[in-house]
Amino acid sequence: MKLTNKQREELWGEIGPYSQLNLKIETRILDASVSRVFVIVESQINPFTFKLIKKNRNKFKGDKIILKALLDNAIFEGGAYGYVSYMYQEELIAEKGNLTGNEKALEIAHKILEAVQETIIKMHELVMEEIKN
Repeated sequence: MKLTNKQREELWGEIGPYSQLNLKIETRILDASVSRVFVIVESQINPFTFKLIKKNRNKFKGDKIILKALLDNAIFEGGAYGYVSYMYQEELIAEKGNLTGNEKALEIAHKILEAVQETIIKMHELVMEEIKN
């Protein structure tokens, strides 16, 4: 597949696809104190990969992460952010700025992060195969 300049830019990588996966702690501050704290797993898929996978979604029939979480729920946030999907969000318990009793939520977040990482790699492999040909 011969890429146009626009398609190359949409890959985000120098010669291949680049996407990112974020595990973050979001602290919400209301007035003069912490009101809520969340653990979030968020994916940012480059536009080229997203479009190619969506076009070839039949190749991923049994993959719920790709079909439901990434393709069906992603929102296009613009060129710099790509297609953003929130894979997991759980409120953590905060006591005076310290997280307490949240090991389970953090453990789940790490497992989801690993599963989505493998999924994005699988998506990138298809992209690399397509652009190689």
